[in-house]
Formats: sequence, structure tokens, C-alpha cells
Amino acid sequence: MSFETISVIGLGYIGLPTAAVLASRKKKVIGVDVNKKAVDTINRGEIHIVEPDLDMIVHAAVTEGYLKAVTVPEPADAFLIAVPTPFKGDHEPDLGYIESASKAIAPVLKKGDLVILESTSPVGATEQMAAWMAEARPDLTFPQTHGEESDIRVAHCPERVLPGHVLRELVQNDRVIGGMTTKCSNKAAALYKTFVEGECVITNARTAEMCKLTENSFRDVNIAFANELSIICDKLDINVWELIRLANRHPRVNILQPGPGVGGHCIAVDPWFIVSKTPQQARLIRTAREVNDSKPEWVVEKVKLGVTEFLQINPEKTSKDVTVACLGLAFKPDIDDIRESPALAVAETLSESLSGTVIAVEPNIEFLPKKFDTIKLVSFENALLKADIFVILVDHKQFKYGGIDFSGRIVIDTRGILSE
Repeated sequence: MSFETISVIGLGYIGLPTAAVLASRKKKVIGVDVNKKAVDTINRGEIHIVEPDLDMIVHAAVTEGYLKAVTVPEPADAFLIAVPTPFKGDHEPDLGYIESASKAIAPVLKKGDLVILESTSPVGATEQMAAWMAEARPDLTFPQTHGEESDIRVAHCPERVLPGHVLRELVQNDRVIGGMTTKCSNKAAALYKTFVEGECVITNARTAEMCKLTENSFRDVNIAFANELSIICDKLDINVWELIRLANRHPRVNILQPGPGVGGHCIAVDPWFIVSKTPQQARLIRTAREVNDSKPEWVVEKVKLGVTEFLQINPEKTSKDVTVACLGLAFKPDIDDIRESPALAVAETLSESLSGTVIAVEPNIEFLPKKFDTIKLVSFENALLKADIFVILVDHKQFKYGGIDFSGRIVIDTRGILSE
């Protein structure tokens, strides 16, 4: 099966690396994004996100003519949709971006084309996408009505890469290929085999959708155990970091590390997709989400207690004199992604609820969106000079704590950095 031209819809943290890797295999790749600034940046051979080594691959792909970015879809042999799937209201999945992408590519579809949904989605989203395309193109046939004989092949293939290691994991990780029919699966597998060195494992679309949700829900439940343990240990005056180190000496125990919550576009979102479909059955998954979602507020309360303690030690000061520094805003170390970040949630709540000054250090971004304008970004060195209270939220490699004297100041360490 030959794919001369491949289109990637959505040039974000997954779409752009995928487009770049395909282009590095000498495939003609058309990237599509509604963000004109991102499109212009890519066409200059530059990138608008932080991901190690991606800048070199994109620059080479654009310079050699294998990658270009546009705002309106163009004809291609395969379309990979990698757009956001947030939730709305009471954690209901929002398929608006998938619907928009489906309707945007519909006019340029032709017989024999392959459409793959990579966006992490609730069960049934791939079928819904096919229905939207069928509605827009009644002149073409789709798998839900014509099975193996359909004009258009449709599949779901969820990404499962780690930010900061995306380029390596796109190539090395196994891929789950879930076609709406066997021919859909086989055609999708042929596409991924152009760059995937891991195994392409074939299943159906619904199982592929549920597989990604299951992977992230498994991790969410395990993180919730660690986070709940940290709250229990705080109540009982036990060092949770030491406790976990000791417990993990058991040959069949591997407790994760607690933190200020769970963030990102996957683990903090995907379990809700399962809960939304099966609310009566997904009891443990829902509880884990609630535990992790409540952790930032617990951290905020710890900071407020820290302010009270600081004022008791320094009675000449008032709450307005206290400066709190939040160290890290991204949802995990060494990236610039603040989507669903518990660290950012903590900083935002503190800036709104404290009468003193709240500053933040985030070495991977230059500025915050306007809605977070109450948070002032400063350098790590500046924070060390100004702050009375430090909240360690993300363990970025740029943060060097060795030799720092925190005496006379309060430290809330949500990552166990100083306990080491």
C-alpha cells in the first residue's frame, strides 16, 4: 500500500512530531492547523512547542520540501487527526475538535483514502467521526454502512508517547491499530509501519479507544493511591517519601511518587471518558479522579498554614508582606505544557486567595496566557532572593537545590525533592 501524501490534522504536541517523523521518512506531509501563527512558524522551519530534537527534524523536513503547513486541508492519501479532546460541563467529553476536523477534510476525501483518529477519545468516537464524514460526503461510502467494501478506510490509533521523549517513543513503542473493519486495520498498519519499529497490534476501533483510556486510568488510580497516602501520612506525622522507599523494598510493591495532583491532556482527562460512558460501573476510576483532582486544593491549604507559621515567626510582618514562590508550572518536569497542570492550579488559586505577592518560576515558558496575569513569572535566582515561602511543584532539571539555605523561610515540598 502506497502513501504518497499524508496529512496530519492538528500540529500540537503529538501532531507536529508525527508529521516530522513521517517527513523524515521522505514522505510528503501536509500539516494542517487552525493556528496561523503555528503554521507560519513551521513553514519557516521552526517550532512552537518544546520537545527535544524536534526543531532539527522539522527544520530539515521543511528545508528539503517534505513538510509544509497549511490552515485548510488539501488532498492526501491518508489523514491523521490529532486534535484536542477536552471535556466540558460535568466532565462530559467534548468532541467538537474532532467534528470540526472531520468536516474540514471531508471535501478533499477521495475513494481509497485512509482516515485515522489519533486523538484520545471516548468509546464510539471513531464511529461518530465516520458518521460526520459520511454526512458531509454522501457520494462516498464508509465502513459503518459498506463494511470491507467502503470507499474510505477508518481506524483509531491512539498515541502513547511521553512528553520529552516523543520522537523516540513514536518510533520505538508498539502501536494499537483499531480499524472499523479488517481492511481498515491493515491499511492503517501499513501506514504506521513506514516509521514504527515497535509492533503494530491489530484490534477493532472500540477496543483501541478503550485501550488508551485504560492505560491512563491505570496510572491515574496508582497515582491516586500515592497522593492519598501522602495526605494520610501528613495527618499521622509520617514522612511519606521514606515510607514509600521502605514499602517499595517489597518485591511485589511499586508505589509511585505523590505530587500536587495529576495534569496533562491524558491522565487528568481520559478516565472521565470511561466514567461518562459507564457512570454506575466506573466507581474506582471516578474515586481516583476525585482524589487527584482534590490534591491541588490540599496543597493550597498547606501553603496557607505555611503563611500563618511564617507570620508567627515574624510578628512584625503582615500577610501582605509575604511573598510566595511557586517553583514549576508545567504538568510534569522539563516540558512547557501547562494543560490541566495541578501546579498552575495551585499558583492560580494562591494568587487569587492570598493578600501577599505570588511569583512563579517556569523555565520552559516565556509568558503565561492572559487569564493567568495575576501570576508574575520570575527567574529561579530572583525567587530565591524575594520569597518567604517556597512551594516545590515540579522537579525541573533547571532547579538546583544543593547548597541553598532555606533557614527562616517555609518550604512546602510536594515532590519530596528535599527529603532525598
